[in-house]
Amino acid sequence: MTDFFNKWIKGLDKTRKVAFGRISNFLGTSEIDRDTWDDLEALLIQADLGVKTTLSVIENLRETVAVEGITQTTELEEKLKTELADRIDSPPALDLDSFLPAVILLVGVNGSGKTTTAAKLGELFKSEGKKVMFGAADTFRAAAVDQLQIWGERLKIPVIAGQPGGDPGAVAYDAIQSAISKNTDVLLIDTAGRLHTRYNLMEELKKVHRVSGKALLGAPHATWLVLDATTGQNALQQARIFKEAVAVTGVILTKLDSSAKGGMVFSIQQELGLPILFAGLGEKSSDLVPFDRQAFINGIFTK
Repeated sequence: MTDFFNKWIKGLDKTRKVAFGRISNFLGTSEIDRDTWDDLEALLIQADLGVKTTLSVIENLRETVAVEGITQTTELEEKLKTELADRIDSPPALDLDSFLPAVILLVGVNGSGKTTTAAKLGELFKSEGKKVMFGAADTFRAAAVDQLQIWGERLKIPVIAGQPGGDPGAVAYDAIQSAISKNTDVLLIDTAGRLHTRYNLMEELKKVHRVSGKALLGAPHATWLVLDATTGQNALQQARIFKEAVAVTGVILTKLDSSAKGGMVFSIQQELGLPILFAGLGEKSSDLVPFDRQAFINGIFTK
């Protein structure tokens, strides 16, 4: 368990030093006054919480300070940690054993790290004793199919792929049928890096979602949005579009270790109600870890 928390502390080093470290330094030993609130509001926005979430946090903290008679900023920091922790739901348990196969659709924009994340998830599920298969439905980018096939060979996980430029819906259908016939436990379908501003590409992604349901009733059983944490608040707009298009059920944050914008975690949770399931804290497969609320809070505030 110590190694787990240390991994979070190390992975969040940049966010802690650049963003939340300023907040900790600001909330030193002094009395709370009118300027405290203005300065704290500015720091939270700079930490990428977003305006809406920041104003809500400040309002709640003001009320807490008034009710409890808090006067020192050191006490305010503890209340801030509690307030932020309360805004993140613990991720739901992944009930993949209820389906055979459990079909998981991975969606997101170009460069978010979907294909690599698919591979890391495949390795994780395989280490748990599950029989895993990949569906290479990113026919838009031939390199993505090649990349997933390389991962499949390395991990000894079968890959169902189609022709470059082919119908991604057909690939998804074939992958599901193959997974059923081979008694696969988990099928991970990698989709093209949809630009959320491109209507036609989003419509194609909706088709993949619909076709999955025709291949297997109830599929996909989960649709996970892969977001690049370094994009900060831009990720929030991406999440909105994808949630509307394909009923996203959870978020995977990649490159959290490279980001100084970890505050966007609170915006995603607060404004979209989407659970964060996994976080990428490094390049190794073992660095994709289940999201842990307390480890995240400790990681951004530990001095």
